[in-house]
Amino acid sequence: MTRAVGRSAASAAPRSADVAQVAGVSRKTVSRVLNNEPYVSDEVRRRVLEAAEQLGYRLNHAARALASGRNRSIGVVALGTAGYGTASLLVGIEKAVRDAGYALRVVNTVDGDPDGIAGAVMSLLEQGVDGVVVSEPIVEGEIPLRVDVPVLFLGAPPAFVSARTVSVGVGAHALARAATEHLLDLGHTTVHHLAGPRRWYASKDRVEGWRAALAARGAQEPPVVEGDWSAASGYEAGRELAADDSVTAVFVAGDEMAIGLIHALREAGRRVPEDVSVVGFDGNPVFAYVTPPLTTVSQPFDAAAREGIRLLVHAIEEPETELPPASEPPVELVVRGSTAPPPSHQDRTAPSAAD
Repeated sequence: MTRAVGRSAASAAPRSADVAQVAGVSRKTVSRVLNNEPYVSDEVRRRVLEAAEQLGYRLNHAARALASGRNRSIGVVALGTAGYGTASLLVGIEKAVRDAGYALRVVNTVDGDPDGIAGAVMSLLEQGVDGVVVSEPIVEGEIPLRVDVPVLFLGAPPAFVSARTVSVGVGAHALARAATEHLLDLGHTTVHHLAGPRRWYASKDRVEGWRAALAARGAQEPPVVEGDWSAASGYEAGRELAADDSVTAVFVAGDEMAIGLIHALREAGRRVPEDVSVVGFDGNPVFAYVTPPLTTVSQPFDAAAREGIRLLVHAIEEPETELPPASEPPVELVVRGSTAPPPSHQDRTAPSAAD
């Protein structure tokens, strides 16, 4: 028979000591029961489980916390935006964290707030998280912060000191290179680039991948045009590029900017893809249904999140062992209707009037 415990229903969350008091056993016995260990009688096991249920003690969480001293939660620092890439990566992180048996805590930052990341991390630590994921794409310099739990930097280099640092890329360099190589393979002599904001690590990785592809082919590197991820900035860049008749191919760092770019090109009388080919970046499925359907490279959000969380959980649960090697994220080029050979190649392959 369980006994009453001297804690009101409105008091703090129940602890293992409360379960032990109600069940009339030791905390060690509670730990054994909740961890499903042997050498516990059926009667004692029944009393502990009934006490845990009566108190609303979360069994899975409790078992692991008792065994490891951890809270089974992972915190995420993310840029507060509804952008497709940022939001998709956060969804992938949430699923990977849940599949690993952890709870998720999310703190959003605001673009331009210099104390955003440090404040967000401290907020998560105050909640007792066992590890932190930084998917914040804007980190300017080192942050004077020391964290006593493992930290995963996803798509960005480490920005502060932690108990154990895990870094996993999202494949932006390889994807940008694949997008540029696709246009060069079609016969374009060079590829222009509409980049994202230069403060973003994602922008830097894509610029570097574009440059690497051009250098490997000995192609001229045109000046970079900078946007801000929005369709409006893509439209403004498109007006600028449309005035240059030598532009036949553009790799754009984001799908939304690519749509704005295409709109400006067509307004200026430049056909896509007959006159100018355009490749986007992210793989937003909505843009398969625009005119023309957008060729793009698809970011492996789920794969990157799974790999990062796998390594972070390893760092949390096996702090004394070496981290396993990280696998490379896949590269997926989705070819649709916005890319074609340059006009000079089209003219050579077109049938003559005498044929």
